[in-house]
Amino acid sequence: MAIIVNLDVMLAKRKMRSKELAKIIGITTANLSVLKSGKAKAVRFSTLEAICKALDCQPADILEYQED
Repeated sequence: MAIIVNLDVMLAKRKMRSKELAKIIGITTANLSVLKSGKAKAVRFSTLEAICKALDCQPADILEYQED
């Protein structure tokens, strides 16, 4: 897939665990895991906004495009 999810990197930079982020943004840890692994087919803007707010970052810090 050409979209790379760097959520693990941002979590490490902010010294936050996935479980804590999931609680803050109001999704299950399982759904967050699917997103982190890059297996999600879509992400809602509201979820992306909540992640960015919780991690104090921009969408580009989380999502990256790489040509195959």
